[in-house]
Amino acid sequence: MRRILLSFALIAAVLFGLAPAQAQPAWPSRPVHFIVPLGAGSGVDITARLLADKLSQKWGQPVIVENKPGGDAILAIMAVVNAHDDHVLLFAPASTFTAHPLLHEKLPYKTDDLVPIARVTNTLIAFGVPTGAGVSSLKEFVAKAKAEPGKLNYASVTGANDLLFAAFLKTQKLDVAKVPYRNTVDAINDLADGRIQAYVGAYAIMRPRVQQGKVKVIALTNRQHAKSLDDIPTAREAGFPSLEFDGLVGVLGPKGMPKAAIDRIAADIKEFVADPTIHARLVATGQVVNPGTGADFAKDLKDQRDTVADIGKTLGIKPAQ
Repeated sequence: MRRILLSFALIAAVLFGLAPAQAQPAWPSRPVHFIVPLGAGSGVDITARLLADKLSQKWGQPVIVENKPGGDAILAIMAVVNAHDDHVLLFAPASTFTAHPLLHEKLPYKTDDLVPIARVTNTLIAFGVPTGAGVSSLKEFVAKAKAEPGKLNYASVTGANDLLFAAFLKTQKLDVAKVPYRNTVDAINDLADGRIQAYVGAYAIMRPRVQQGKVKVIALTNRQHAKSLDDIPTAREAGFPSLEFDGLVGVLGPKGMPKAAIDRIAADIKEFVADPTIHARLVATGQVVNPGTGADFAKDLKDQRDTVADIGKTLGIKPAQ
C-alpha cells in the first residue's frame, strides 16, 4: 500500500509541477569562447589572451580566444548573439560598437541582446603626429591646420574614435581630410613616414613607432591622467575638452546570461588583473587596469553612448531607429 501511495504522489508531483527543480550545472560546464572584434596583437587581444590562460586554469575549462575582425565589429557581435550560448562572450572595446547607431541605418542586433558582464581596462587613446612635423602640442596642431587649410590629412579607428575626431575638427573649424584605411598598421606606418599628419587610436598600436622616435603622442583623450605616460597631457589638460573620451574594454554576454555566471566572471577577472605580472603587462600595452562589475560596466557604457550621441548632434547625424 505504501508503495502505491508513493507512486501516486510521484505522478501528482509531475502532473502539477511539484517535482523538485533540477539544479543547473555550474558555470562553466564546457569550453568558454572570447570573441574579439580586432585582429591578433591588438591591446584587447593581448588582454583577452592573458586572462584566458589564467581563467582556464581556475575554471577547469578551456578558454578560447577567437579573433573576428572586420564588419565594423558586427561580425563579432553577431557571432555572440547568434550562438545563443552563455559560454560564447564578447571581449571588446566599447568604442567599436557604441557608435553603431550613428554609422548604420539598420543593425542586425539590439542593444539589449548583449549583457554587460565585467569592465576590464580603459584603453589609452592617443593623438599622434609624425615626429618630423614639428608639432609638440594640440594647440600647435590646431595652429598648423588653420595656417594650412586643406593640406593636412588624418586617419583614425572606425567607430566612436573616428566620430570624436571628426567632431573636434568641426568645432575647431579645421579643414583636415580623412584618409580611410582597412588596416590600422598601414595608417601608423604612413603616420611615421609623414604621409598623414594625425592619427587618433589606441596608444598600444602607436607605441612601437613612438619608441622608434618616428611618432609623437601629443595628447590622450582619456579623462584621467595616465601615470604610465605622465609626460603626455589629457586633451582636457591641453585645453581641448571636446576631445575627451575614455577607451573602455570589457566582457559582454548574451541576453539571459545567469547572474551567478556574471558575478563569477567579474570577480575572477578582478582577481587576475590585480596580479602584479598581468597588471604590468597590461600597462605596457597602453591600458589602465580598471576592473569592475557588470553594473559598473553598464553605467560606463551608458555614459559612452550618451557621449557618442552628443558627438552625433555636433556632426548632425541622427541615430538609427
